[in-house]
Amino acid sequence: MPFFTHDGHRLHYREQRHNDATRPLLLVLPGNTATSAQHGGELAYFGIRYHAVALDFWGTGQSDRLTVWPDDWYQQAASDAAALVMHLGRAQATVVGTSGGATVALWMAVLHPDRVSAVIADSTVACYPPDALHTELENRERRTPDQVAFWRDAQGEDWTEVIEADSDMLHRLAERGGRMAPERMSEILCPVLLTASFDDPLLPDVGHQLSDMGQQIPNARVYLTKGGDHPLMWSRSTEFRRVCDLFLDEAVNFPGRGT
Repeated sequence: MPFFTHDGHRLHYREQRHNDATRPLLLVLPGNTATSAQHGGELAYFGIRYHAVALDFWGTGQSDRLTVWPDDWYQQAASDAAALVMHLGRAQATVVGTSGGATVALWMAVLHPDRVSAVIADSTVACYPPDALHTELENRERRTPDQVAFWRDAQGEDWTEVIEADSDMLHRLAERGGRMAPERMSEILCPVLLTASFDDPLLPDVGHQLSDMGQQIPNARVYLTKGGDHPLMWSRSTEFRRVCDLFLDEAVNFPGRGT
């Protein structure tokens, strides 16, 4: 299994590699409590056209563990993802993130713009009202069979420690106001597609929030649909992939595209 080291921690990734070395790189970034283990479908689908790679963030999956996730975990994850692009010998990647991974993708476009050719940010919003975030974290405490099965598949037998470390980080985020996305989104010059479901129970005021994010990002497209759940990438996968393919086909012709 492939690993690389960045800033002293060892990170795991999975890839769908082809013999054609000229295929562009596409990087899949999971949600906070998911890992590359859940993204075999995305690797297979996008791997038809791309060298598709999915990352286990620091503290998750088969990457090195963290006892306490820092307040700047999303920014650190963005730097790790940019380092993976360089580790793979590429100048840039198209970045597809979902849920917390979408937040990381947006941070990556702000902090490491030279490493990002386009972003698809699925099922995320800029800010979670603290009360809503605390409520969602309380829902994690129910430990339903489906939750436990998902987390164990993603993280392994120490899933409890991983989920508790992530939840602690998010509680601290709520205390600071609940903003996850960068405030400097107007600096993102590469093409960006924002996708979500109006019916996603985890995304507060998703219509207004994605509209506002889309207005801030110069080369943004916003796709919102009825139906589906969290994330859209999985709950409406055929629809999501169709919209992504259209966006990616057009992305190279966006005016003002970052390079």
